[in-house]
Amino acid sequence: MVVLGVLALVALAAWLYLALGHGAFWRTGPGLPAGDDAAGPAGRPGVVAVVPARDEADVLPGTLPTLLAQDYPGDFRVIVVDDGSTDGTADAAARLGDGRLRVVEARDRPGGWAGKVWAMAEGVRAAGEPEFLLFTDADIAYAPGTVTRLVRAAEAEGRDLVSRMATLNTRTRWERLLVPAFVYFFAQLYPFRRVARDGARTAAAAGGCMLVRREILVRAGGLGAIRGALIDDVALGRLVKRAGGRCRLDLSRDVVSRRPYPRLADLWAMVARSAYDQLRYSPVLLAGTVVTLLLVYAVPPAAAVAGAAGLAADARHAALPAAAGLLAWAVMAATYAPMLRFYRLSPLRAAALPLVALMYAAMTVDSARRHRAGRGGAWKGRTVGRSLPDGTAAQR
Repeated sequence: MVVLGVLALVALAAWLYLALGHGAFWRTGPGLPAGDDAAGPAGRPGVVAVVPARDEADVLPGTLPTLLAQDYPGDFRVIVVDDGSTDGTADAAARLGDGRLRVVEARDRPGGWAGKVWAMAEGVRAAGEPEFLLFTDADIAYAPGTVTRLVRAAEAEGRDLVSRMATLNTRTRWERLLVPAFVYFFAQLYPFRRVARDGARTAAAAGGCMLVRREILVRAGGLGAIRGALIDDVALGRLVKRAGGRCRLDLSRDVVSRRPYPRLADLWAMVARSAYDQLRYSPVLLAGTVVTLLLVYAVPPAAAVAGAAGLAADARHAALPAAAGLLAWAVMAATYAPMLRFYRLSPLRAAALPLVALMYAAMTVDSARRHRAGRGGAWKGRTVGRSLPDGTAAQR
């Protein structure tokens, strides 16, 4: 009981730091301001949206029209980059288009380039010289006025990268269990307020919606500087910040993913695809991550339950694990509740976060197993090997 009590105290200290001193990562607001959209075309910089698409013919009809319908009061064009699709993605996009849409076929990918980053670079090549590039995904739908609000935030605040994390699907049981936690853990790794803070080392973006000044991208060396990145959004955020750029990252209900993850296997594959890359393919970091997850997430409920059982049996030293474990569990749940409310789910689900964290730990271990088996980064018929020191990656 004494050892368990000490571990529970360590976990409690960790949660007090996370809740009070870790960039308020658990807060879900405020988002971009509404503002006035009355400025004329002459007052708005040009924007080109780049949409990498690989086998997305079924998804585009529900998303591309929302991008083309943006009433941005300035020059706005959309480029869909067909990244080696076999399902008629290019034709599907062309049928949905108007005069502002251009569909381009990506050239053969050079060695060392991740597939999506190469498709993004092909879109940049076709975009010309707009002031802003909007990198987005084929499964992302936009509420009216979103592009205007993104540009307004960039202009008013002097931001070089404005990113919005899309609201993900929570229709199925597995999505409701795992998706809010996915966003919660991302925010824990990259607290949004630290991303926005000048001088802070924390840098990230959300790949579904990234508005970037073309000038800062050129100054930073272009997408070639992150050509092998499997987690392209975080890599782009770091690239912009290293070049002296100012970033902003928010949660959003105006940007919505239409990609479903109906089965546990779908969500598992999404996480396992890149989790080991996040750990730089290091067994030491993998072991440290698993141990930390166990200490921070599993110890509090285990100590609370064991301590309560010990108190009922008049066991010595049971009060410490019971109290520290319960307090740590309560703080943990309190930091998760805002994300559940954002997804319009009951805050009572927050008590199950330890179980969800253990599932994510298992996904991370499985990610390492897949990479070592040569199946790392699997996505629509492609796999990726370990990133090399110069940022490139072995593609298969």
